[in-house]
Amino acid sequence: MKLRSQKKKSNISKNHLDSIFQELEYKVITLIKNELKRFRKLLSPDYPACTEREVEDEEDLHKLASVYQSKLKSKLREKFKRISQHGSSVLLNDIYTELYITEGWSGDVNNEHEVRQIETASRRPATQETAIKCNDLFTDKSIRSVLTKGVAGIGKTVSVQKFILDWTEGKANLDIFFMFPLPFRELNLMKQQNLSLMNLLHHFFPEMRELESIDCDSYKVMLIFDSLDECRLPLNFQKNERLCDVTESASVDVLLTNLIKGNLLPSALLWITSRPGAANQIPPECVDQVTEVRGFSDPQKEEYFRKRISVQSLANKIITHMKSSRSLYIMCHIPVFCWISATVLERMLGEAESGEIPKTLTQMFTHFLIFQIKHKHQKYHQKCDPDPQQTRESILALGKLAFQQLEKRNLIFYEEDLRECGIDVREMSVYSGVCTQIFREEFGLHLGKVFSFVHLSVQEFLAALYAFISYISRNVTEQ
Repeated sequence: MKLRSQKKKSNISKNHLDSIFQELEYKVITLIKNELKRFRKLLSPDYPACTEREVEDEEDLHKLASVYQSKLKSKLREKFKRISQHGSSVLLNDIYTELYITEGWSGDVNNEHEVRQIETASRRPATQETAIKCNDLFTDKSIRSVLTKGVAGIGKTVSVQKFILDWTEGKANLDIFFMFPLPFRELNLMKQQNLSLMNLLHHFFPEMRELESIDCDSYKVMLIFDSLDECRLPLNFQKNERLCDVTESASVDVLLTNLIKGNLLPSALLWITSRPGAANQIPPECVDQVTEVRGFSDPQKEEYFRKRISVQSLANKIITHMKSSRSLYIMCHIPVFCWISATVLERMLGEAESGEIPKTLTQMFTHFLIFQIKHKHQKYHQKCDPDPQQTRESILALGKLAFQQLEKRNLIFYEEDLRECGIDVREMSVYSGVCTQIFREEFGLHLGKVFSFVHLSVQEFLAALYAFISYISRNVTEQ
């Protein structure tokens, strides 16, 4: 054990040292490039009136930009270094398991249920595909915009978080000077506002308010738009006016369409992630590369469970059980479902609870719901056995929301959506604080609360449960 601890500490020290030297190497290269630009400007006949004072002013701007970069990296590092798991947070670098990502898209948008898409993908021969690592998406300098597709819960957002974290730690994409993540769920909250692109960036990144403009010729800039499927903006590419000035005000919708079309910041890199059904909102001519997140391959599934479960004998039991059920093992392509399964089976196979071990999706979700309700009551009410009537009301409230939002094809919700269902937002805060994997409450950077179920299949399960209970109750009443 001591030897293993020393080895782990040695690996951490080595990784930290590598990170420091990579960051140092990047800063030295940047410094040399800036000096070469300075000399070239002084000697160029194109700038006969360029004075030493002007060159010094430009150097000051470079220094100021470096200060902003440092502040931005620090903020993003703090934001993305941890990930929520089992009601608490863990370091992303400790739990992250590399996902299987391929170049290109496997075909036209499939209108069948997404679980069937996963099953189809699991049978696709690997020889038909070219795998690509997340950090290598923009190594081809001819690529400006990448659209990454993947079914709900497959790992797109976590991949974005790891991509950003690696950049802040100097591990990858060192040529990118500024990286601005702008999730659609937060942009939705600004749909009524008119502002310039710079104002928009200042709003999300207030530490950069003194930066009046972005010079993409001097600095490589990247904008990341995560979860297009959660977008509630019209994204009217055909009718929106053309906009080229980063200081000119317009609606957020106009800003986004002009950024994606390349009218605003034409040299900036763009990364958009989306579920397959929503990806066709982006015109094909605006995308240079399409990739697909396929989730976990079979070896990656096992790697995840071994990282998630510290007792390896228990991890082996869980892996064996998951392999014994075809439907469960297929669903484990989805990282979130691996988490749900680990949460349930860790308790049941670890003998903390008794009962039949779940072998179907419905059984797994049922056990997961029971576990979360018990956990909530133990924490907030110090009760081992939850009140049946209160539990029923809570489940029906969640189920009603799930059902109504499915009808509207919404995966994310806001406070007004909860109120429309007659749900007390404060009660949801209790659920989201503990039952984070049934119903997750997230805080936008500045604009309030955003709610979502952890995965589409969880939302569907609760919606189906609500419909079933409502049907039974109606029949009983009518009799």
